Amino acid sequence: MSATYGFDTLQIHAGAKPDPATGARQTPIYQSTAYVFKDADHAARLFNLQEVGYIYSRLTNPTVAVLAERIATLEGGAGAVCCSSGHAAQIMALFPLMGPGRNLVASTRLYGGTVTQFSQTIKRFGWSAKFVDFDDLNAVKAAIDDDTRAVFCESIANPGGYVTDIPAIARITDDAGVPLIVDNTSATPYLCRPIEMGATLVVHSTTKYLTGNGTVTGGCVVDSGKFDWLKSDKFPSLSAPEPAYHGLVFAEALGPMAFTFHSIAIGLRDLGMTMNPQGAHYTLMGIETLSLRMQRHVENATRVAKWLEKDPRIEAVTYAGLESSPYYKRAKAICPKGAGGLFTIAVKGGYDACVRLVDSLEIFSHVANLGDTRSLVIHPASTTHRQLTPEQQKTAGASATVVRLSIGIEDADDLIADLDQALTKALAK
Repeated sequence: MSATYGFDTLQIHAGAKPDPATGARQTPIYQSTAYVFKDADHAARLFNLQEVGYIYSRLTNPTVAVLAERIATLEGGAGAVCCSSGHAAQIMALFPLMGPGRNLVASTRLYGGTVTQFSQTIKRFGWSAKFVDFDDLNAVKAAIDDDTRAVFCESIANPGGYVTDIPAIARITDDAGVPLIVDNTSATPYLCRPIEMGATLVVHSTTKYLTGNGTVTGGCVVDSGKFDWLKSDKFPSLSAPEPAYHGLVFAEALGPMAFTFHSIAIGLRDLGMTMNPQGAHYTLMGIETLSLRMQRHVENATRVAKWLEKDPRIEAVTYAGLESSPYYKRAKAICPKGAGGLFTIAVKGGYDACVRLVDSLEIFSHVANLGDTRSLVIHPASTTHRQLTPEQQKTAGASATVVRLSIGIEDADDLIADLDQALTKALAK
């Protein structure tokens, strides 16, 4: 479908057509492990990457393919690959780029699980990460060395709602000749378009706002198709002959789709981080209302944040949609339709008051998730960011006195009333 259509049209129609066998208008769940080849030559062409089609659902599946095309279209990318979770998407994004002894430069303001994945888990692959304050552009430049193969940040950071200056970071990565990977989970392509600002790859936890209903986990990697993998010898997975495909050079043979095809033909083939078709179906249905939901998330978050900012029981609110936020002007440029639905509050009374607040809320659900239609709450220091040191927690915006709110699409007055009664209980003498 032409990307010239408006967002609201593309979120419903991109990648999907009536089922050719039955005429079904909604994308069917193709609950099939394998697909019958037309003949031996057809099978050989598929396995040689000479023809696009379906072989085995660890690699490709018709339902998942529709989702990948829809997300790629909404992000303005050349192609995409869907996988089993947001964490899987991060590894899938790095897999063709990294190698033993190589490093990535990452923002200090990231989801706690991502910090752990980058600071601990990837060491087992021989990779490493350097964490830098992305507000300090000189520090980002200085951190990139001859072994750096990627730079990673979040458009709107979890948990604090910090907004990254993507164009400024992209200028640095362009000069260094390395890809910029932007996690756009919290913003979604409705609020932020990282590829238009210079990102090479965009990753998502589709579990969150894209699905929006708390039913399935999933991830996605979108490739801009704009990076020149042949410009240097830094990325041999894409620029050098691939032994498993008789010396095929992905970047030469597949051009703008090189990264996407590599992620399917080698990444999914060998890592097996497959998205199931039923999960893809739920996410497709969620995306159909993405713009409507994001508008309401932003509207509610703004109202709730403004109310909290004036409440004497609250020390600070981090929402970038507030004029008092140091990121307010940046958010207007990076996320012109709104600063999302995620932010943190610092509660007077410290750690114990935060815990009592979480336990006293009635509408807000205490869960380790965000981006649901329901309003959600969590105390990051004791949960999602628990593995981090106190200093890392503070740097990530998840110190012990902080509570993260993911504002849903309920009635904003009800959310404010719920917070009011819970704060009263949390701070009762």
